[in-house]
Amino acid sequence: MRYIGIFVSLMLLNITSRADHLPELSLWPTIPFIRGQDLCQYQDAYGQSRAQQAQEFSRELGALLQGGADPKQSVELLETVDKLIQQGRRQATSGFGMDMLLESSFKAALDRIYDEVHPKTRHISFFNPAPLNELVRELRNQKRQGYLDASLLKGLNAVAWGSYSYSPGCKGEVVAALHFETDKGQTFNFQARGLPESVMHTIASQAFQQFQKTHFPSMVTYRGQKLQLLGSPGAPIGEVSAPRKAEHACQSIQARLPTPGEYVFLSELGDWNGGINAAKGLWALSKERIWAPEMPHPSPVRTADEIHGADIRYVCVR
Repeated sequence: MRYIGIFVSLMLLNITSRADHLPELSLWPTIPFIRGQDLCQYQDAYGQSRAQQAQEFSRELGALLQGGADPKQSVELLETVDKLIQQGRRQATSGFGMDMLLESSFKAALDRIYDEVHPKTRHISFFNPAPLNELVRELRNQKRQGYLDASLLKGLNAVAWGSYSYSPGCKGEVVAALHFETDKGQTFNFQARGLPESVMHTIASQAFQQFQKTHFPSMVTYRGQKLQLLGSPGAPIGEVSAPRKAEHACQSIQARLPTPGEYVFLSELGDWNGGINAAKGLWALSKERIWAPEMPHPSPVRTADEIHGADIRYVCVR
């Protein structure tokens, strides 16, 4: 019943809504993973028709008979081997160890990504509401973290949970998924397939990109002033054939194109701190000009007449 209580509560996310980026998620320390259909056994049972299974059994039996085995013993031997395989699979998949492995692997992979990228603000984090003595007691007894104070529920407005299945092919891989759902009806789903010890790294990368990358509008501070990064009217990063088209697009939403200095600043912030990656490619400037950071000599600011036949990207600011 105790585990069921944790399962029902799932993984809770404390979301503080802000207009300048996606919500910063504070995740409940226990991530429950529900085991789904064993696709390995399913493939064994239904990957072949009954006739194909009978033919395969006949081939194996024929090989034993040609080797001089007794017919009755040959059938018993094949049945014994099949039972041993099934018994080994049941032993390997029994208990609740897999969900703990997936949970810890996700946390470790996520921390490793944050350590490598090192953004200024972390948008996905875990908190532990339990007193340390309670946590030590649970770990000592090899239990999942289950401390839940009712007062902590007031600010929680989303749930998340995982699922996993043993993948077809029967080579030790799992199909794992992680699901987030907010009280506003937003859903975020991430899925990957791989070995149990590495599959959650892929999912952690997906979650990091989803919640950490810049979402428009993004509000940053540039030279002591608030600068709102809006993206383009039809996409996060717009593409045009001429800078004047980008300028008109920004004017249609009562915004403007960034200055060269603002492009440099937004690029220094990067994709994970509310900015963009404007260190490569061509970017639209006002007055029929183009920002070309990979063409610094004599100046990265070029006129439209100097560059032809290339897509020009842009974002709008206000």
